[in-house]
Amino acid sequence: MLGAGINVVPFMLQRNVPGIGPGVMGAYLFAALPAILAALAYAVLASAMPRAGGSYIYASRGLHPYLGFVASFSQWFGLSIAIGVVAYVTIPFVRDVVGALGWDATATLLDTGPVRVGLALALLWGSVWINVRGLALYQRVLVPMMLVMFALGAIVIVAGFLHDHADFAAGLMAQEGVALPDVPDPGFSWGTFLAASAVLFSSFIGFDSIAQAGGEAKNPSRSLPLAIGLAITIVGGFYLLFTAAVYHAVPWSFIAERAQTQDLTAPGLLGYVLSPGWTVLIVAGAAIALINDLPAMLLAVSRLIFAWAEDGIFPRGVARVHARFHTPHLALILSGLMATVSILGSHFAGDFFLGIDLLVTSMLVNFLVMCLTVLRLPQRNPALDAEVTVLRRPGLRRVLAGLGAVLLTLFLIVHTWKDMTADVSGWYFRSTPLWLIVMALASIIFFREWQGLQAETGGEAERVFATLPPE
Repeated sequence: MLGAGINVVPFMLQRNVPGIGPGVMGAYLFAALPAILAALAYAVLASAMPRAGGSYIYASRGLHPYLGFVASFSQWFGLSIAIGVVAYVTIPFVRDVVGALGWDATATLLDTGPVRVGLALALLWGSVWINVRGLALYQRVLVPMMLVMFALGAIVIVAGFLHDHADFAAGLMAQEGVALPDVPDPGFSWGTFLAASAVLFSSFIGFDSIAQAGGEAKNPSRSLPLAIGLAITIVGGFYLLFTAAVYHAVPWSFIAERAQTQDLTAPGLLGYVLSPGWTVLIVAGAAIALINDLPAMLLAVSRLIFAWAEDGIFPRGVARVHARFHTPHLALILSGLMATVSILGSHFAGDFFLGIDLLVTSMLVNFLVMCLTVLRLPQRNPALDAEVTVLRRPGLRRVLAGLGAVLLTLFLIVHTWKDMTADVSGWYFRSTPLWLIVMALASIIFFREWQGLQAETGGEAERVFATLPPE
């Protein structure tokens, strides 16, 4: 997954975290550190427990069934919300491509509420259909799109470093007849810096999708950790270059001022220095990246639900697989329904950053639990700990997982503080209360199903979580 949020989040961050100013790149680099440590934790656990449901399986076998379910429910909820957000924000990118081609009437039509929501729903449920059909179709659709994404995204990197602030000032004057705004440097603040890092951390979570497929991969004990390592290295490096290139060409002062009143994207910003043809290409690349994200995230969240149901802590009927395609179609449909709610919520709320904040909270909690699982696994389940093939030295694993847990806890505290002190019109526009409500619902589901599992196993439900589920 090459997250399409890279086209939006590092720039709209100037609105979401006021005062970050020229500190975006520093915050991005700092955000990469806990992401790398979380990726290492995932790689360690994936090497020992290559099963569908990834993070849920890891925490339920290595920490506790309740924590495994709650953390992965948080993950499922956050990613499902993000799926809806991605589908919803794809349509403006398509609109911009159509507008740049001179099809003004179509562009105006795409900006109307019913059309935008309808097309977002069509993209979402088309992605559900791709997943229901199976990984063969998934591969044929997504791998070519991935290559196109990198190629078109590379245009942004090259163009950004070929132009500077003087070029942008000239383009702005030519297009709008205005000069660059004079915005004072807000100075450095640790609170602002950490809050920005917590939001930018969300850019690095794509590797999580790899782990959820589990045993569906070939030679998963080796290929899953390797894929996680490649993803965090290649995609993380691409993100940093991409953001640095845009800020090299576009002054942060312009981005900070315009972000307060309008939604900004990388293609829109570079449109001041590029010809219409190149602008169309990079907008198309952003749209393809958004569309490409949907099937990948749906694959991940559906395997979580499947794993819960297979273990008996979610209604077992949800673990049914399609008779023809052999995919967890009911789990995919449930995830699609939650993403549908997100699309409708994004439209009526008029701001998709609430969905991003929910995603950040959910994933910070999930990654923190993964680091704690690495720390606890040797005592909780020594047999599975003996299967670890990544970072074989227990002492090194403990140090890295402990550092990851500390940094992720710091990020979670800062992100929660930012959310609870934000100036919003109602409590329901804060991600923290909404996340707590979802966690309360998850707890009710768990304890209800746990009682049934205890009755089914004669009071020995813990035995279910001592070993891995069958492949």
